[in-house]
Amino acid sequence: MIMNTETIQVGALESEAIYILREVVAQFEKPVLLFSGGKDSITLVRLAQKAFYPAKIPFPLLHIDTGHNFPETIEFRDRLVKELGVELIVRQVQDNIDAGKVKEETGKYASRNMLQTETLLDAIEEFGFDACIGGARRDEEKARAKERIFSVRDDFGQWDEKNQRPELFDMLNGRIDLGQNVRVFPISNWTELDVWSYIQQEQIEIPSIYFAHKRATFIRDGLIWSANDEVVYREDEEEVQERMVRFRTVGDMSCTAAVLSDAIDIDTVVDEIRESTISERGARIDDKRSEAAMEKRKQQGYF
Repeated sequence: MIMNTETIQVGALESEAIYILREVVAQFEKPVLLFSGGKDSITLVRLAQKAFYPAKIPFPLLHIDTGHNFPETIEFRDRLVKELGVELIVRQVQDNIDAGKVKEETGKYASRNMLQTETLLDAIEEFGFDACIGGARRDEEKARAKERIFSVRDDFGQWDEKNQRPELFDMLNGRIDLGQNVRVFPISNWTELDVWSYIQQEQIEIPSIYFAHKRATFIRDGLIWSANDEVVYREDEEEVQERMVRFRTVGDMSCTAAVLSDAIDIDTVVDEIRESTISERGARIDDKRSEAAMEKRKQQGYF
């Protein structure tokens, strides 16, 4: 079998990610995988399956549910965990809103995305998780490019980008003080194309929302928004039209825009990503709030 450069590269990245996942289980007492139902966390699940086969994945999945997720994503999440027989822990942002711990935003650009931080930190404390495995990648956003693979958070869940440990020769140091925890990023060195190539190679099932489909949408600020749900703010003059779109990234419906696309399967999505000159995070309005929006959220305990 002749292997192309892309296949060899993805194979090397897979090996690195499996090594990282095994180090997590070896060095920490209570790890958890942060699961959103998006392509990156689905890729992490497949990597965890391979890392610990023939045993089951040895840690639970944790979903911080904003209550504003795409229905296709939630349906896929529930079906996946049932098929794999893994434990799923769900904690709701709505519970913290009801308790008065966080205040829901209102208006044109309102989103629950930032409110996830408090719910995540509560869940970490509730279960005593000492390592939270996430699907962030360095190519997504400049604040994420600063992260180490083992990224230490203090006992308030905060990240200090100026105080990180060196990671030399693939040496991963999981030593933490009481109250601290670590965010772990096994696919940190992957690109969006790497993830899609891996999904293609492994024939991994993903939510239908990633493929082109006709959807009721409207245009705001040059971005295409779903008009299918009342949680997405829309003004009267913003006309709804049916368009052929797909989503490159899956987050809170109120802050995740679609892209025009005819890519209806994995092969055509990979071709489309290969030709794209725009970052996938370009369709996330929450990253555009300020130049340092993501970095500030990470400092406060965000994923």
